[in-house]
Amino acid sequence: MSDYGHDLVFGSFVTPSAGNPDRTVGVAVLAEQVGLDLVTFQDHPYQPAFLDTWTLLSFVAARTSRVHLAANVTNLPLRPPAVLARSVASLDLLSDGRISLGLGAGAFWDAIEAMGGRRLTPGQGVRALEEAIEVVRQLWDAETRGGVRVDGEFYRVVGAKRGPAPAHPVPIWLGAYKPRMLQLTGRRADGWLPSLGYLQPGDLSKGNAIIDDAAQQAGRSPQDVRRLLNISGEFSAVGRGPLNGPAEQWAEELAELALVEGVGTFILGSDDPDDLRRFAGEVAPAVRELVAAERDRGAAPAPEPEPERVTASPARSSHATASGGTFAVVPTPDDGVRRSEQQVWDESTRPTGPAPDPERTYTPQEQATGAHLVQIHDGLRAELAQIHDLIEQVAAGEIDAGAARSHINTMTMRQNRWTLGVYCESYCRIVTTHHTIEDQSLFPRLRARDPRLNPVVDRLEQEHHAIHDVLEGVDRALVAYVASPDGIAELRAAVDLLTDALLSHLSYEERELVEPLARLGIA
Repeated sequence: MSDYGHDLVFGSFVTPSAGNPDRTVGVAVLAEQVGLDLVTFQDHPYQPAFLDTWTLLSFVAARTSRVHLAANVTNLPLRPPAVLARSVASLDLLSDGRISLGLGAGAFWDAIEAMGGRRLTPGQGVRALEEAIEVVRQLWDAETRGGVRVDGEFYRVVGAKRGPAPAHPVPIWLGAYKPRMLQLTGRRADGWLPSLGYLQPGDLSKGNAIIDDAAQQAGRSPQDVRRLLNISGEFSAVGRGPLNGPAEQWAEELAELALVEGVGTFILGSDDPDDLRRFAGEVAPAVRELVAAERDRGAAPAPEPEPERVTASPARSSHATASGGTFAVVPTPDDGVRRSEQQVWDESTRPTGPAPDPERTYTPQEQATGAHLVQIHDGLRAELAQIHDLIEQVAAGEIDAGAARSHINTMTMRQNRWTLGVYCESYCRIVTTHHTIEDQSLFPRLRARDPRLNPVVDRLEQEHHAIHDVLEGVDRALVAYVASPDGIAELRAAVDLLTDALLSHLSYEERELVEPLARLGIA
């Protein structure tokens, strides 16, 4: 199969347990705090051990502000489509456009029938689902004049008023496995949402082929259908099987699913907070980086017969902070500002690589990897700024705590500390994962292709280890801060030192590598 080029999305599949509602909601909120994009819940209205999914989605939507939400997938036989359409549109409006609609034809028919639903055969279920999609889309189409009219075998709507329209184009994802459902997905849906545990080897490729063919016959592009996948596994120190091993193994396996099978959304089925933190903080950024590098490598050359050429920058001194000249990828300069009195290393001893040939020219494609490196670093810089903002917010919250509301403010401070801890832990893992990818993949290729870069690569690897030690200091400061409200100064100092080290390191790396990446053709 092939890569459909979709942006990668990472989400969670949370059990809607009614036994401990606070924990269920807490796990969903945590998914947002650690940086996941999507939270989903299974929908089994006949299961008394579960919270009602649409009630839970509404409650979680009110407790979150960024993460997208969906049923995984909605039990259509017990959710009348006209009412469901209004429920989805209403929650989408209330949540500022964060709702998606997962739909299933139905299963567990004894339980469905016991709840008053109609038992359907597999073929009837597919036809009923297609009629329901038509009802939903017509209800959302508030701009078309006249009422909604669907005279179906299973659903009839005779003149219902349209609207409200959702806040954004709500995608419809189908949980599909058999050929008729896959064909319906290609004709009418916006996404295919199976579970990896229910698939046999080769089923993803076969399903994609059926969906692609049905989409093309319906006048659509295969890229119109996002490929989502529910996954489960175990994090462990050594690999024991598929999705059972360290985060690096997970990242490689998911990147292959993205590039070979076209999966654009990975949804982890786990209620374990540590699993969600590792999935968001270690696996997701590594998968994005691996997929982006492979997409850059396989990108087609510019269509122009004579692409614009860019002249290399002139020779630089050892303290140059930008490439200069007309070289298109400009490294981020080090502004020299330092927050901490400590120094992690002596910056004056940093080696420099060979000066670029002023006669050398570069295509935009050759410069893409250097530009991607700068983009990754910009993301790390932005995240670092958010950590500083969080620390100042927490500090301000403690100062404002009043005796009359001491209990409430204490609860708020605990929540703020916990949120900050999760965020910092997640960020530290992102930095470490990025450095690991460079150490194990990028740097060996630079050494092999131009030994003159060895001193620079040696120094960058040394700085990676030093930054790891600084990150450990942030972890220790976090532990001290959570244990004592007086630890904010130590935490701020630890993050200041991380800021000095990381920003300096990123600028040095960009200064020395953006041109060699283009010259050596490394993606």
